[in-house]
Amino acid sequence: GEQVRVSAAPQRVVTLSPSAAQTMQEIGAWDKLVGATKHASNLEGFDDLERNISGAGQTINNEEVVGLEPDLVLAPNTVQNDTVRTLGRANLTVYRFREATSIADIQDKTRLIGRLTGECDGAAETVAWMDERLAVIDEATAGVERPKAMYVFYGWTAGNGTFIGDLIERAGADNAARTADIEGYKEINREILLQQNPDWLVLNSDWSDVPRGPGYNGTTAVQENQVVVLDVDHLNRPAPRVIYPLQQMTEAFHPEAYAAANRSGSQTTSPPTTTAAPSQTPTEGADGPGLGLLAALVAIWTVALLGRRS
Repeated sequence: GEQVRVSAAPQRVVTLSPSAAQTMQEIGAWDKLVGATKHASNLEGFDDLERNISGAGQTINNEEVVGLEPDLVLAPNTVQNDTVRTLGRANLTVYRFREATSIADIQDKTRLIGRLTGECDGAAETVAWMDERLAVIDEATAGVERPKAMYVFYGWTAGNGTFIGDLIERAGADNAARTADIEGYKEINREILLQQNPDWLVLNSDWSDVPRGPGYNGTTAVQENQVVVLDVDHLNRPAPRVIYPLQQMTEAFHPEAYAAANRSGSQTTSPPTTTAAPSQTPTEGADGPGLGLLAALVAIWTVALLGRRS
């Protein structure tokens, strides 16, 4: 609720979320990044940053952030207001993002980071690349018969008002969690599974085992082994690389239509300003409901941490 003014292009930026760090890499602003959390460690160049600003567990080390003397701090919506106020009292400029609930929100956030960091052109190119790929996906899914799909992570799912739910719908499927009137990120019960009977299960690479047991075993998805596993570092971060799991889901749900749309559409597969290829190895921590190591999940599993990393 407070106005944030950046009077000059910042030269020293700290990000408190991996999605903001990833976005800076995509738009060509990585050379301005001086500090990030351990959850961005899968990004090439992380080891060259001046400092890892993570504290114990999932916390931010405020002293490390202040010691870097950044011109700008980019904070996810899950960072507590107390942290934002503490950094503000240290005379730092902190921008705390709203929750991203859709692909459009992610594109708006990309443009906003471009404005805040003085990289508007790079942000515009990245958003244009996303639009290019989205056009292919929209062509592939136009008029198709839509299966039901459900995202599953340790018994939780992504319902209405989540960017992961929006990805499922954009990939040409009906999000079974949404049709079950689930809002946000919630636990799944047996009754919902039996009632919705998803044709596909969407998993992430932090938990790729097909779930079994009451409810799951009776679904079409499990019986026909219709499961798609997506890179957690792409799926769970509201940043430009969500395009990759979106493409993968579209290809899984509608292989022939996606192949045809790919042939007739643009063949560009990588953002124009990407400075490093993403790691294919899942890392501890993420922006969304795949938060990494199970021990950490058990210790701090809350709705906010599960689904609202931005």
